[in-house]
Amino acid sequence: MTTEQQPAEQKEEPRPDKGVGSSILRSGALMALGTIASRITGFVRSAVIIIALGNGILGSIYNLANTIPNIIYDLLFGGILGSIIVPMIVQAKKKDREYGERYEQRFFTVALLGLGVLTIGSVVAAPLIMRAYGGAELQGADLRLAVLFAMFFLPQIFFYGVGAFAGAILNTRNSFAAPMWAPVLNNVVVIGVGIAFLIVQGGGPPTSANLTDAEFLLLAIGTTGGIVLQTLVLWPALRRTGFRWRPRLDFQKGELRQVGKAAGWTLLYVVLIQIGFLIVTRLNTTAGFMAEQEGLSGAYGYASYATAYQFFQLPYAIVAVSVITALLPRMSAHAADGDTDAVRDDFSSGLRLSSVLIIPGAAYMLALAPDIVQALFAHGNTSAEDAAVIGRIMQVFAIALVPFSIYQLMLRVFYAHRDTRTPALIAFVTVAVNIGTAVAAFNLLPTEDIVVGIAGAFVVTNAVGVVVCALVLRRLLGRIDAGRIIAAHVKMLAAAGPMAAFAVGCHVLIEKWAGSGLIPSLATLVAGGLGGGILYLVAARVLRIPEVDTMVRTLSARIPGLR
Repeated sequence: MTTEQQPAEQKEEPRPDKGVGSSILRSGALMALGTIASRITGFVRSAVIIIALGNGILGSIYNLANTIPNIIYDLLFGGILGSIIVPMIVQAKKKDREYGERYEQRFFTVALLGLGVLTIGSVVAAPLIMRAYGGAELQGADLRLAVLFAMFFLPQIFFYGVGAFAGAILNTRNSFAAPMWAPVLNNVVVIGVGIAFLIVQGGGPPTSANLTDAEFLLLAIGTTGGIVLQTLVLWPALRRTGFRWRPRLDFQKGELRQVGKAAGWTLLYVVLIQIGFLIVTRLNTTAGFMAEQEGLSGAYGYASYATAYQFFQLPYAIVAVSVITALLPRMSAHAADGDTDAVRDDFSSGLRLSSVLIIPGAAYMLALAPDIVQALFAHGNTSAEDAAVIGRIMQVFAIALVPFSIYQLMLRVFYAHRDTRTPALIAFVTVAVNIGTAVAAFNLLPTEDIVVGIAGAFVVTNAVGVVVCALVLRRLLGRIDAGRIIAAHVKMLAAAGPMAAFAVGCHVLIEKWAGSGLIPSLATLVAGGLGGGILYLVAARVLRIPEVDTMVRTLSARIPGLR
């Protein structure tokens, strides 16, 4: 049974952009609140862990081992779920609601079986995995500790997968809030673990050599326990939407072939991305060991890079992910109907509305990264000098924020059409650029600049991705509304200029009058953020940026007293 498409001549004219934009913002508002709470607690979590472990070798080992479950999950499972499950379930429900629910049951059953096998295999292979990602410099006590951490952290793969599938099912049922709020619980647990570690840890900076069994178990069990709770809290939300899981493996003819074809290209895409990530991780880890051998701080390594990258993700996660999550089911439905005009409207509106906040977020980060890291990380076992390394990397990542967000939204247009082949082919180009520029930075720059240069490689990679995606999307959609998109972004960048200048001015003046430290940094962040934000809104009004007006109206309507 297939859905009959409406003849072209009977299609309605494209919906007004204002209505599309308001709808997207309304769908994303609650998600954005959840993401804000998640990211704020996430940064408190990161700050507590950096303060507790430092951003030297021990911090790098913990971060690397805790990142591996995400890498493996994304490599062999997460990318497949993230790119194909929502469009396929949406299309299945368009055929028949009961058929769509049976399709969910079958998909979920296969996912659980696959996740179980993947998790067990990963734990068994933990020593090989850590050697591959840690590089030749990771050896002795450091390697043993990394393997032990990995064996405790790798079971997270199963729970990441279950949580992702549950979130996808909730999204197809227009329930977006729970997946965005669930990580808050995980963050609170890990914050508690970090504080407990600070309390029980003996004197002096912690290292692989002086970490006690009790301290290790606190970190290892507590970190994974947070992920388990993050997954379990989604189950009540699933039940409220009417989802009841019953094991099913009765796939109909053609279903597995359809999934397998899409999954194959997605697997290729993720493999390519992870090859690039593997090389970047090894380069960053090696840079940290090189820095210590040269008498520099171990902060010039992976822990600093990973921390800066996490903070860089904040504006993207709050704004772009919320918009993308709301858009993907919508675009998938329009693509299934063959309504190219509606897909184009969704893409253009989503892109411009995301940038309303992404661009000033990037300007704020670029201007005030030194104050952000001093306020968050320059405490405990992390010195002000080590925190400053994170700030330098963060400033480079800020430049990547806009192209990265655009690139990710562009990829979702292909996924909405159930096209996983094109993103995989584009990845050949972007990964080659990423590896080439990162290796060049490693070989050409001084040791203390390598991690900053590798962040620069990320900027170049996403800029290339945007250009390549734009060229291909023009063939898919006929046109991509480039005129409005470019004009809106030029105006937003112009509006963000005074904001950045004001923020830098606050930094210079407050540092001159009050020096550096926690209180001056907090004062700079508040003054620069409030004053800069007002300047951005004023400039947007002067430049007549309609997307900013749409955002302000929609958000004001949701705040009591401003309606």
